[in-house]
Amino acid sequence: MPQFNEENIIEGCLKNDRGAQKALYDQYKTAMYTLSYRITNNFDDANDVLQEGFLQVFESLQSFRGKAKLSTWIHTIIARAALKKIRNKIHFIDLDEVAGGESIDWSSIEDVQYLEKAIASLPEGYRSIFILYEVEGFKHKEIAEMLDISVNTSKTQLFKAKRELQAKLKDFH
Repeated sequence: MPQFNEENIIEGCLKNDRGAQKALYDQYKTAMYTLSYRITNNFDDANDVLQEGFLQVFESLQSFRGKAKLSTWIHTIIARAALKKIRNKIHFIDLDEVAGGESIDWSSIEDVQYLEKAIASLPEGYRSIFILYEVEGFKHKEIAEMLDISVNTSKTQLFKAKRELQAKLKDFH
């Protein structure tokens, strides 16, 4: 099996080369599944998102201009597909002001599984924005555009997610 670098993978995918498509999928499937699952909190939905998202990646690859890293571009497509999957489950509250940004001392949390469970137990809207902002590194403006909400709503939901997580993690040592 030939070795593919990113340029060869893109070129091959644009020519509908199955080997290149498999190489692209294999390179990103695990990280993109993890992202999908964290947003949807459902294995079946995450699998659907992965399939739908990669179809969109292959269909849209000709529009990739290289202004961002390929991984970032794919990441955005998969995140949007996951959000689309759960969109009807999310209910946002738009507030005019958000209280000061409380921070959680993540280094004090030793049990990662407990943290993952706490995040997974957040309401859909809180969890989605928390994952996109804190875990995946999207900015509030990007999140607002993806979800068709205001930047302030994104900030509000993140604040509420952090507050709820703090309450859940308060007694954990």
